[in-house]
Amino acid sequence: MTTTTNVTDLYPTRGATEVATPRQDPVVWGSPDTPGPVSAGDLQALDRDGFLAIDQLIGPDEVAVYQRELQRLVTDPAVRADERSIVEPQSKEIRSVFEVHRISEVFANLVRDERVVGRARQILGSDVYVHQSRINVKPGFGASGFYWHSDFETWHAEDGLPNMRTISVSIALTENYDTNGGLMIMPGSHKTFLGCAGATPKDNYKKSLQMQDAGTPSDEALTKMASEYGIKLFTGKAGSATWFDCNCMHGSGDNITPFPRSNVFIVFNSVENTAVEPFAAPIRRPEFIGARDFTPVR
Repeated sequence: MTTTTNVTDLYPTRGATEVATPRQDPVVWGSPDTPGPVSAGDLQALDRDGFLAIDQLIGPDEVAVYQRELQRLVTDPAVRADERSIVEPQSKEIRSVFEVHRISEVFANLVRDERVVGRARQILGSDVYVHQSRINVKPGFGASGFYWHSDFETWHAEDGLPNMRTISVSIALTENYDTNGGLMIMPGSHKTFLGCAGATPKDNYKKSLQMQDAGTPSDEALTKMASEYGIKLFTGKAGSATWFDCNCMHGSGDNITPFPRSNVFIVFNSVENTAVEPFAAPIRRPEFIGARDFTPVR
């Protein structure tokens, strides 16, 4: 094992070969007796499967507010010119806008909403801060997908998160059909960390935010995992949400339908799991991708 700023590396990755490591951390850090918006049964399901789907986290009127704000952001020339905006290589349309809770007060209010941050605090058993936020825009007719990966593999290797004490929520702002490039997760895959092969190039984020390369599992590993765990595809109306553990193996396909798929994606990390130096990268990623401001959400 290696260390970074005296923190033991529990999850080696980006070496000469792929290495599977059993999970060393809890999935649910909070006490099952602690009151909160997540029921004891749902916490058990999250622990088992790595995800929790909610049919309606926000209502139709709220969805309309966030849809208008998303449209405002992706059509604003100043936002497009900002380094926090990632553009599709082919269509040149905006693919993602990062640090959206700092760009937009509308999305900042969503982060502070107790239906959102309250669940994160309950699951992680502590105060939380936003490690990353973004809106993902998947317009129809060819928006590219996100290849299979574990978020924690990247956040550990390139951002320096020591432990698996991080939870994400994807809130649908358009309907998620089974055809328009929805989120797919391998249930139970969060219990094993797959350390990927290959060194991290400098400034890897510039390429990986458009198309993942470093930190991607081999075809052999993915075939084995899919055979063991299966694949769950998430569908749902606008306003539905999927919470998922940081180590879930997940991805999404291209959207070649006429129906757009957009969502807001918020990553909450425990204030007791703040980032150190990267465990397997030459430099840190920019703070708009991996936060270094650990101020709790209030």
